Amino acid sequence: MPPRASGLRDRLSLHAATSKFESAVLEHLDAAHNLTRWLMRNDHDAQDVVQDSCMKALRAFDSFRGGDFRAWFLTIVRNNCFTLLRRNKMSPGDAADQSLDVGAEIAADTEVYDPQAIALRAADVELVRRAIDALPDGLRETLVLREMEGLSYKEIGKIAGVPIGTVMSRLARGRTRLQATLAEMDQPAPRRSAQEGER
Repeated sequence: MPPRASGLRDRLSLHAATSKFESAVLEHLDAAHNLTRWLMRNDHDAQDVVQDSCMKALRAFDSFRGGDFRAWFLTIVRNNCFTLLRRNKMSPGDAADQSLDVGAEIAADTEVYDPQAIALRAADVELVRRAIDALPDGLRETLVLREMEGLSYKEIGKIAGVPIGTVMSRLARGRTRLQATLAEMDQPAPRRSAQEGER
């Protein structure tokens, strides 16, 4: 075969592999962004991690042997998050607050035009966000992957590198702690008497 035909075949093969990769990544890009925002707690860092993860996944795509692409890709994303956090010697709790545009999401709901209802829903969303942020890394990660991304226990186990039993335990503990934290946050602060304020 002439070298020119071989080069064309290689380029076409590379184009086909890149197209296949792009379609697979695009399908799971929202999940990657969501997981990364919750782990990094900073939109700018999250975008950088997702972009870096896409590049790493593209370079390693030849080694992907089928199976669950979402679990494979989110594992790369998760590992990049924790690598960056370790490199910067910060835990996700030390990262800058993530900037979620809660108001835009709520205002997009076509059934709600009442400003008071929008404000109440925004306060509820913010309360839940703060409660999830307060969870330890492993519990938060498991809860986000299960409840927000809808991954199975098996997929979460693959991504986090833990047995299914650990996933189930983390999920149960995460839900319990989230519920307790929400109940605690929802309690009104005790009122101080005028005499206490003078002390």
